[in-house]
Amino acid sequence: MIPLTFDQILLTPRFGRLPSHFYTRIQPTPLPAPYLIAWNQQLAREMGLASDAGQQPNLADYLCGNRLPTNSEPIASIYSGHQFGVNAGQLGDGRAILIGEYHAANGDFWEMQLKGTGPTPYSRRGDGRAVLRSSIREYLCSEAMQGLSIPTTRALGMAGSAHGVWRERLETAAVVLRTAPSFVRFGHFEHYRNDLDSLRELADWVIQHHYPSARQASNPYVSLLEQVIERTAVMIAKWQAVGFCHGVMNSDNMSILGLTLDYGPFGFMDGFDAGHICNHSDDTGRYSYQNQPEMGLWNLQCLAQALLPLMDRAAALNALQQYQSHFEAHFADLLRQKLGLLTWQESDWSLITRLFELMHASHTDWTFFWRNLANIDNSLRNHFLDRTAYDVWFSDYQLRLSREAQDSNERIASMNQINPKYVLRNYLAEIAIQKARDADDFSEINNLHRCLMQPFTEKAEFEHYAALPPAWAAQIGVSCSS
Repeated sequence: MIPLTFDQILLTPRFGRLPSHFYTRIQPTPLPAPYLIAWNQQLAREMGLASDAGQQPNLADYLCGNRLPTNSEPIASIYSGHQFGVNAGQLGDGRAILIGEYHAANGDFWEMQLKGTGPTPYSRRGDGRAVLRSSIREYLCSEAMQGLSIPTTRALGMAGSAHGVWRERLETAAVVLRTAPSFVRFGHFEHYRNDLDSLRELADWVIQHHYPSARQASNPYVSLLEQVIERTAVMIAKWQAVGFCHGVMNSDNMSILGLTLDYGPFGFMDGFDAGHICNHSDDTGRYSYQNQPEMGLWNLQCLAQALLPLMDRAAALNALQQYQSHFEAHFADLLRQKLGLLTWQESDWSLITRLFELMHASHTDWTFFWRNLANIDNSLRNHFLDRTAYDVWFSDYQLRLSREAQDSNERIASMNQINPKYVLRNYLAEIAIQKARDADDFSEINNLHRCLMQPFTEKAEFEHYAALPPAWAAQIGVSCSS
């Protein structure tokens, strides 16, 4: 098939075929003098689009919504949700507009959503714009997570403009074109929890397009809930394994497909701290690293509560009880791989618990430790305060490895395919942001993007991205306004 340009693609309004009370039709607010910041060539190829930005006429205009593909029917959807544990009532797409779904030649459907295209009826007195720094972070982290094989929304491209946006100071406007099979959130169901007909209609739509196997169950809605629970548990287990903190796990930021959604005040841990809080707006630590699995369940309880009119309470409770076993089984398997073990034994939890306690006490760098563990180099002891205790742990770890008949080279290779060399540390994102903001230099965005797409593959040109964070990195703060 010949790759297509935005001038050639035809969108379909699948979500827009639902009744009009699910959304508001709205046109993006034009952004003056847009310019291209980044274009995801790999994702473009996956979608069957022309991957060379030079072959995409008017690309910046398409990326910011000044031009729309054929048959686009832009909408902003309405949803509700719980934010920091409190029912926030009606919310909705306050700065994101769904321009339609693209049906790729391989059969995949990709919803296309522009983030930062101006106010919608759900902007809650906001301007509906996104700023350059937050857009760069979302663009980079979306593809970093894809490289780590963590379920995520994707980012196809980003455009900027000299248009000023006022936050705590005047900042530069930007728009990200993000894609996913669906952007439906738990909050969409919460909004219709007291409207049985709309609730059923939304659930039927999600089942038809994304969970067709649920139609074979005695109660398709129970099956839907069960599958969402499992996907969410798997996603969060993968977060924990790479030290990723989402930062704002409100129910309106939880994907019905188990995708990592809405990259705001996120962070990959540097020094390990079980109670690490990446979001400076999270005063109580509700969404700390160690709380993420529990918060996943809490949000699933909100979803189950919304779906109760469609199922028996006992069935909903039974489905929720499966969450912990899904999470623990998947997390244990990821830890097994990170340790280079062929099998997992219950006694291995003790090995992990002791390691986590040692790492927590020393704030040992999460990514650096796991990547270098494969080499069985005891110099890692220098990254621990209690080196005697670490030596005991390391000896026990070596003994555990010796009980498995595995070639050391095969073990190293397998560990290096689960423990990344590179992650999007906040300081790396900050350097890219500063270059883009202060010098209109987008090269660091593109270099980081290339590196993070293959986070397990060592390359000399990217070696500096694997360095431990400098002292100034500890001063970087991100919040819900980031």
